[in-house]
Amino acid sequence: MSATPAPEDFHIATQHGHVLARRWLPQGQQGPLAPIVLLHDSLGCIALWRDFPALLAGHTGRAVIAYDRPGFGQSAPRSGRLAADFVAREADEAFAALRAQLQIGVFIVFGHSVGGGMAVHCAARYPQDCQALITVAAQAFVEERTRAGIRQAQAAFANPEERARLQRYHGARTDWVLEAWIGTWLSPQFADFSLLAVLPQVRCPTLVLHGSEDEYGSAAHPRLIAGHVGGPVQMQLLTDTHHVPHRERPPQVLELVAGFLAGIR
Repeated sequence: MSATPAPEDFHIATQHGHVLARRWLPQGQQGPLAPIVLLHDSLGCIALWRDFPALLAGHTGRAVIAYDRPGFGQSAPRSGRLAADFVAREADEAFAALRAQLQIGVFIVFGHSVGGGMAVHCAARYPQDCQALITVAAQAFVEERTRAGIRQAQAAFANPEERARLQRYHGARTDWVLEAWIGTWLSPQFADFSLLAVLPQVRCPTLVLHGSEDEYGSAAHPRLIAGHVGGPVQMQLLTDTHHVPHRERPPQVLELVAGFLAGIR
């Protein structure tokens, strides 16, 4: 395991304004290894990954890159509603801009929650370059359990203290961030969202991680992903774990990811 790397920041130009990206380079990396690109969840940003990217770089010996999608964290603000196909669009928008401007060739993509769905599309969109896909607590379709969890969160964020905690990460973008999650997922236009059609286009090795107690998606989600990707797959349902396995059980997640990637060069 390498020492903890120091991060480096970049500003990426996209059609939705600038995007903040951060890269952790492991010390003592042996040879060129594909970097891991992290895609955050519906309320996420670089800062909310906390120390996980640095730990992941140290455990895998690979560069790790995270970015704030447009409208989130320290990236350019956005206005208006997200398009109903925003999950699929990420592969050709900010993710594509990040690859071009940081000159990323082959890569490994790791997505949490809605970022997991985006990661699936990135793996499918660039099959020659994506060496591996990792999804964590990804939603593969719109489930009533997901909607119920979002409604419960919506009620919680009516509390000014809860909203203030989120505002520490998103600042003036907070209202837009909440609407982009709650308004999108509860809208009738998003009810048909599914990864089913794109999953067979994923040809690389895939690791699917999901918490048994995930309040935003049942075990049907990892089973659908694992059952329909076009390449070799490993699935792990983590017991007594909710929606953020890498925060709840970091040693276990790091061990699973490092073991999965050990044979990928």
